[in-house]
Amino acid sequence: MPKNNKKNRSYTKEFRKSVLKRLEPPTKDTLSSLSKELGIPKTTLYGWVRNNKGTRTSKAISKWTSQDKFQAVLETSTLTETELAEYCRRKGIYVDDIKNWKEQCLKANTSSSEDPKKLKESLKEEKNKTKQLEKELNLKEKALAETAALLVLRKKANAILGDQEEE
Repeated sequence: MPKNNKKNRSYTKEFRKSVLKRLEPPTKDTLSSLSKELGIPKTTLYGWVRNNKGTRTSKAISKWTSQDKFQAVLETSTLTETELAEYCRRKGIYVDDIKNWKEQCLKANTSSSEDPKKLKESLKEEKNKTKQLEKELNLKEKALAETAALLVLRKKANAILGDQEEE
């Protein structure tokens, strides 16, 4: 808070940071409202913002939650282009951001979702197919193993008894 008298007030860094934080999106605080609320001249607040320009970039947009973005879309839905531009300047965002968020909101409910009963039925069918294929695979593996065993036995028998064709 202020350190000195009213004429030449100085503010701590922590206080300035807290005021600047309130100006960052998605808050609704404006320079005018903060000036009135805290009794700080607008020119002082503008100076703080100008000196702290690096914090009011697109990085602030990444801090917006889905709810904040949706709220911004709702707030701006009835605004004219001029009012929308003013709103965006206050919040530190671009008009394109609002338009993109609006499209995302509209697309959110257009995705087709399948009926859960149909999904369960198709899952059941796929499980049955998998079981049947596994049974077939086991039978074929057994047949292959049996054939391999017969071949080994034939070779051993031929080795012991000798080839019958030679006789």
